[in-house]
Formats: sequence, C-alpha cells, structure tokens
Amino acid sequence: MLQSVELANFLSHSNTKIEFGKGVTVFVGPNGAGKSSMIDGITFALFGAHIRNSNKGLVRRGSNQAFAKVDFTAGDKEFVAIRKIDSKGTISAQLYEKNGDELTPLAAGERKQFGESMTRTIEQIIGLDFEKLKVASIVQQGELQSIIDADPKKFKELVNAVIGIDKLDLAYELMRKTIDSFRESIRNTLEYDDTSIGILQSRLEYTTKEIANYEPQKSRLESEKKTREDEFDKLQGKIEVESPKEIKIRELENRRTELVQYLKDAISSIKTEISEKTRKLSDCTECLSILSSKSDEQVELKTLETKLENSRKEIKEISEKIGKASGQEELAQKIRLVNGKCPVCDSKVDHLNPLFEEEHVRKELDDLKKKMDFLNTQELSIQEKKGVLEAKITQTIKAEQTLILHGVKDEHDLSQIRQEIATLRRNVEKIPDSISTSGSLLQLAIDVHSSSIINKISTLIEETKDFDAISFKNLRNNLEQKRRQLSLLDQELGAITQKLKSTIDERQKISGVLEELLMVHKYVSFLETIRNQIYNRDGPVATSLRSWALSAISQKASEYLSTFDVKIQRIALEDKSRDIGIACYSGNTTLELESLSGGEKVSVALALRLGMAHLMGSSNLNFIILDEPTTHLDQERRKSLVTVLSQAFEANLDAISQFVIITHDSEIFENSNIDAIYSFESTLEGTKVVPI
Repeated sequence: MLQSVELANFLSHSNTKIEFGKGVTVFVGPNGAGKSSMIDGITFALFGAHIRNSNKGLVRRGSNQAFAKVDFTAGDKEFVAIRKIDSKGTISAQLYEKNGDELTPLAAGERKQFGESMTRTIEQIIGLDFEKLKVASIVQQGELQSIIDADPKKFKELVNAVIGIDKLDLAYELMRKTIDSFRESIRNTLEYDDTSIGILQSRLEYTTKEIANYEPQKSRLESEKKTREDEFDKLQGKIEVESPKEIKIRELENRRTELVQYLKDAISSIKTEISEKTRKLSDCTECLSILSSKSDEQVELKTLETKLENSRKEIKEISEKIGKASGQEELAQKIRLVNGKCPVCDSKVDHLNPLFEEEHVRKELDDLKKKMDFLNTQELSIQEKKGVLEAKITQTIKAEQTLILHGVKDEHDLSQIRQEIATLRRNVEKIPDSISTSGSLLQLAIDVHSSSIINKISTLIEETKDFDAISFKNLRNNLEQKRRQLSLLDQELGAITQKLKSTIDERQKISGVLEELLMVHKYVSFLETIRNQIYNRDGPVATSLRSWALSAISQKASEYLSTFDVKIQRIALEDKSRDIGIACYSGNTTLELESLSGGEKVSVALALRLGMAHLMGSSNLNFIILDEPTTHLDQERRKSLVTVLSQAFEANLDAISQFVIITHDSEIFENSNIDAIYSFESTLEGTKVVPI
C-alpha cells in the first residue's frame, strides 16, 4: 500500500508530496498538468524505470538534480525507496526499512556484479518486477474501453500479457535461436546440420553408385596393367640379354678406332724414327770420317805451333837487329870522311869501318827488313794453317760429342743403325696405304700392342656375331612404347583409384555425418516438440495455462460482480483460436454484451480487469492505478465507473486498500463518496497540487 509519494524537480514537479490513505484517491487536472508523472515517479523510485523512452528530461529544466521518494507498506512492514538522478544522468538509490522514525538501510545502488541491487530487493519484497507491476497494478488508458467494446483479439492480447503468455513468445523465439545456434555449431563441426539430411542421403546414394561404377573399372585396369607389365618384363628380359652385346658392339667400334689411330700414330712414329735414325746415321758416318784423321791433325798442329814459336823468336831477333842497324845508320850519317880524314880523330884514312859506312849499314838494314817481311808473311801463313787445323780439331771434338750422344763408337754401331732403319721400313711397308679393320687384321699386327688390340677385336667380333642392331633398336622402341602405355595406364588407374578412394572416404564421411545428424535430428525434433508444445502460445501448455487463467479470472471477476449492484452474477471467459469469448450470465440466462447497459458493461470490464490484477498478485502492494479510465467513455459510463469503484472499495474485495484514479473529468466525482481528490495544475513554478 502506498503511504506517500514525493517528487522534487522531477519532470514537471518542482516540489510535490501526496499522502495516501485507504480508499479511492483521484488526481484531476487537464492534460499536461503532471498527473501521469506521478506514475513515473512511483515506478522510478521503486525500479529505476518508467514508461518514457529514456532518462533524458526526467530532471526538471533549470535544475541539477531530481529525486522520487515513495513510502509504502508490504505485509506488516513499511519501507522508503529514494532514487536520485542528476543532469548528467547519474543515478543513486537507497532503500530503507522504517520503524517509527528510524530508517534501516536495506540496499543501495545497482552494483549487480557485486550482488547489490536495490531494484532486485524491492522485487523480492513486493513479489513483482516493473513489467508485472504495470499489468497488475496499472490499468493503462483504453484497457477498460477495449473490454467494454468487446474487441476479442485485443482482449486476448491483454489476457496473454496478464498471464505472461507474451513471455512464452520470448521463450519461443529464444528456443528458435537456441536451435539455430545448435544447428550452427553442428554446421561448424560437421559442415552440415539436420536440414541437410535429405541432401546427404541423396549424396550417399550417389557415392554408392559411383563406387559400384569405379570398382569394376579399377579391376579391369589392374588386370590390363598386369598383362602389360608381363609383356614389358619379357621385352626387358630380352633387352637385358642383348644389352651387353650392344655395349660390346660399341666397344668393338672403339677398339677398331683405337687400332686405326694406333696404326696411324705408329706409322707416323716409325717414319719419324726412320727420319731420326737416317739423320743419326748420316751424322755419325761423317763424324767417324772426321775422327779418322784426328791424330795427324794433332801432330801437325804441334809442328805448326813449334814453327810459329820459332818464327816469332827470329822476328824478335831481326827486330832487335833492325833497331841496332837503325842506330848505326844514324851514326853513319854523322861519321863521314872529310877530305880523306877521320871526322873523329882527323887522321887521314882510306875508308871507314864498314860498321860506320852508311851504305853498308843501309844495305844491312834493308836485308834485315826483307827478312822481317818474310818472317811476318811466314807467321801469317803458319797462323792460317793453325786456324784451319784448330777448326778441324774443333769439328773433331764436336764429332766425338755427337757420337757419344748417339752412342756410336765405330762402324759396327753404324751397321746396327742401318739394320734398324731397314727393319722399320719393312714394318711400314706391311701397313696398307688405306687402313681397314673389316678384313683380316693379322697384317696390321706391327707390334705387341697392336696384336693385343687385334686379339680383343677378334674376341668381340666372335661374341657379337649374332647381334642385330636393327632388331635390338626395334626391341627398345617397342619397350619404350610399352613403357608409355604403362605410364598412361598407371595414370588412368591412379586417377580411378584416387576417385574411388575419395568417393569411399566421402561415403564414409557422409555415413558418419548422417549417423550423427540423425541423432541431431532426433534431438532437434525433441527441442522443436518442446518449443511447439511448451513455448508456442497456441501450444498445449500455453492453451492449458490460458484455460486455467481464464477460469481463475472468470471466477474472481464473478466474485467482484456479485458486490456490484448489477443483474449479472457470473462471467465466463472462453479461449478460442484467435480471440477470447466473454459470456455473461444472470442466473441460467446468457446475456449478450451488446444487450448490456452502459453501467453493466463498465462493471463487467472493471470486474475482469480486477480479476486480472488479482491473478498477477496485486495484493502485494494492495493498490491499483487507473490511468484515464474514462477515456472514450460516454457520460453514463463515466458515472457508472465511479459508482462501481465506490462499491468495489466498500466491498473490501481481496483487501485492495487503494484505488488511484487519474482523470481530467472532475465533474463525474460530484456527489460521490471519494476519499481524496487532488487537483493538478500546470504553473510557471511547476505542477501545483491542491486537495479538493
């Protein structure tokens, strides 16, 4: 039960406080005067919620902070709920239990993560949350009119809201999302969900047919491969037998080439050797001829050296005599007879000593010079002979060196060289001018090495005499062709094997997925059954719940009607496929709604709405607020509503302690026994509330 409501700077209220007692309280005033703001103040203080779109505008313009305070009782306890909001939207809240003048804090704020919530505490105290309170204790504008006008579809939606069927819609949708989420998780795991079972079954059937098609193809290809491999192995065996012969054929050709090249090299080498030995023979023959006069030349050279030495001594003596004679000639030219007298002693003499006679001295000097010339000429001759002889001796020395170099000592060695040259020439003459290895090779055996090569060639010819190069080439070509065929067959077999394996793997995967999806389908079907049976608003659970609720509402509404001064004693609600039927009874007579008077219709509507409120548990707060209940009602029905409300309160039904009526029709309460009427007026200072 409400004790008081206090609003400060809240919406249009600058400072409003209303005390509530038992009975009917009426808020009267024009639209916009702040009457409905009282509902917002009550729900904001209790739950921090209201019917407006947002918290913006809750703080009165020009103010920094607003608050709503509600004193209420629940059971035998009294509580105070205060909730504040500043211009920035910050909200604070406190809940107290009131014992006389003492306030005991019970909850503060909305720190739900720490388990602290004033709203949750209030919900536990009154047994209702904001949404349920709106249905149980607040009758919105037009609700009575929709019942009175018998709009069955809207009435059914109202009943669904009262009993919480609309919550089943949320559960129904949440269940759909749960099923969709489950299917999505299955798709993420298996790549499919239960909606793909038909597709996968078709795919499984298709893969089974594909496997049945691939397996005989694979068997046929494997059989063909085995046949081809056997043929290939046989050909390869023949080639392995003939391959060494092919190698020997190549070796034979190499040996023939080697022989020809060796013979060519041998001929060239022999010719070079013949040329060298011929030159050696010529050189050595000449050298032996030169050496035959070696001893005579040495004797002669010694004789010439002796003569040259004697000649040089004699030339030296003659040269001295010429020098002496030249001196005597000079002296003779100075000593001459003068008038038969000696120029020295001046004695008279017939002639001078021949040594001092100039003519005698000159003649002797000329003879000496002639002899000197002869001796010089003789020396030159000896020197020339000596030079020639020395050259011969030098040639002899070279000849000796040449013979030593060639290892020739005498004519016997030269004969040996002549024999070697003759043998070499005979060997060359054995080799034809045009060397051929196709015929007899014996004539080409000029030495041990050539004989060894010829023996090897003969052996190879014998070993390869039955080898046919063309047939062997055809064998190899045939083998290569079969190898290509086998390769293509392997590729084809590999492709079909891979297809078969991938198809088998796919079938196994599909089978496994299908097995799991069938379980998933069973589970989803179970969930769908639960969804449709329990959460579907037209399902059996909702229908049963609605049937029970309609029965309870009908019973309670009938009890309310019995206190009203009307002829209707009982109301029965019937659940239909799209709406709810309302049947009224007076005794055993069924009354159609269209036949009821205006007052009776208002009584039926109010009784039904009170029955709904009772079903929601309105007794926890023991008050009901009717917001503009007279909207769209004619004058007769408006006055009937006031009368019915007075009767309902006087009957003290279910201990509903308070009715709060919000209306702009003040005249309907004239001459009524309403406990409290408050007039709401909009002023510049805010809403002004005055008791009437």
